[in-house]
Amino acid sequence: MLECRGIRLSDIAMWLLIGPRDDGITLTNVRLVVTFGLVAFFSIEQVSSMSMSFFGQVALVTGGAAGIGRATALAFAEQGLKVVVADVDETGGAACAEAIREAGGEATFVRCDVTRDEEVRAMVEQAVASYGRIDYAFNNAGIEIEQGRLAEGSEAEFDAIMGVNVKGVWLCMKHQLPLMLAQGGGAIVNTASVAGLGAAPKMSIYSASKHAVIGLTKSAAIEYAKKQIRVNAVCPAVIDTDMFRRAYEADPRKAEFAAAMHPVGRVGKAEEIAAAVLYLCSDGAAFTTGHALAVDGGATAI
Repeated sequence: MLECRGIRLSDIAMWLLIGPRDDGITLTNVRLVVTFGLVAFFSIEQVSSMSMSFFGQVALVTGGAAGIGRATALAFAEQGLKVVVADVDETGGAACAEAIREAGGEATFVRCDVTRDEEVRAMVEQAVASYGRIDYAFNNAGIEIEQGRLAEGSEAEFDAIMGVNVKGVWLCMKHQLPLMLAQGGGAIVNTASVAGLGAAPKMSIYSASKHAVIGLTKSAAIEYAKKQIRVNAVCPAVIDTDMFRRAYEADPRKAEFAAAMHPVGRVGKAEEIAAAVLYLCSDGAAFTTGHALAVDGGATAI
């Protein structure tokens, strides 16, 4: 196969079909000189992939004390954004904000129980008091506490899961959207799950809550589409977080099953979900709203 400066013809064809590859190859200059019906020359320049661009300056992350939330808060900061970290875990949330500051970024921590209207309102007000605005909101706080099949669940489990996962997302958007309207725009990403795209045996309440998150996301996206506010959801499969590790310690077979359910042969990383969230917030996703993005190692393709 003809190659030029380490790039094969198949690379060119793939670029033309789906865009740049992950290794940074971009087709900036392809010249075809046809002599006697044969391709005689390719000139290809390889440049480093550009970092994401963001019109805004401030990001709010709930559930930012650990796992996906912490990884996303750190990723926003690495892009130069000011970050408001919110969580009921004061120790973990404050540590996340401190890690950002130690790395040269700007961050503040706000304790917030997303099931309480007054605390969510105060969180938004504190973000504005600290940085003047909220351009991006990642509503990520969530819980999963089920232990068995649907009929074995308790009312307390139902109320707790729905309170954090559904009411929490609703309250956050309820207070974020008016601010973004006043600012002239913004972007919201809500954490759903692959469990919100299909069935989740022995996680029926959790699955229902994540289906509801996707419903809230799509409805808000349509309601505010013409107001320069985009609303999307990210749908992770099994991710290597503290929650997953606790489940593994309780039953090592769960980890084996989790790895097997992903065609790529492993569980995901929190940083991989963070990358998806940043994309959905970035200027490059300006035409993307109302979307539930599965980041699942191919699990939902089966």
